Amino acid sequence: MKCENCGFENNEKAKFCTRCGASLVQQNEAPTQQKNGNNTKYLIVGLTAIIIVLICAIGYFAINLNEGGADQSSDYSSDSSADSTSSVDESSSTSSSESSSSKSGEWKLIGSYSGSGSGSQAVSVPAGKIMVKITAYPIKNYATNHLYVSGSNGQSAGVDWGSRSAVASRYDSLTYESSSSETFNIDYYETVSWSVEFYKYE
Repeated sequence: MKCENCGFENNEKAKFCTRCGASLVQQNEAPTQQKNGNNTKYLIVGLTAIIIVLICAIGYFAINLNEGGADQSSDYSSDSSADSTSSVDESSSTSSSESSSSKSGEWKLIGSYSGSGSGSQAVSVPAGKIMVKITAYPIKNYATNHLYVSGSNGQSAGVDWGSRSAVASRYDSLTYESSSSETFNIDYYETVSWSVEFYKYE
């Protein structure tokens, strides 16, 4: 440690100068106090900067939270108005669909015929929109089994099996519209069971 009085370089731990005897402790204390003062200043400046940053961050988040709440409330109000509008639309569409379904008709069974074996029969069918469904199951043999339905208007449907066909049920149908009643002939041959159903759209 250098003596300020004579300039002699002393040991670091020395309290007095070995050349002139001047006290070295006071010289050491002054820079230490100066360093401590500088450290305190830096600490105060740093704490002040941290406090300012924290205040800014809290203010920023508070502003954003308020704006978010306002956005959510406006979103909620727009959602509720949209919900009310959609519920009005749904109720109107439901009522319109109910009215249209009440206006639209459905297929109603007007005649059902069934039997087995071989034969034929004639059936009178009223005017309107008509659907005919047929199904039959053949006898297991080497003949040509069939179920045919043919109308006086030229409409026909049918199922048949050849001598090598698999023995299984078969189905067919037809739909037509007529302004007058029609006569249908049901012709069946070598069947275990058959069925013909007539439906009218009303």
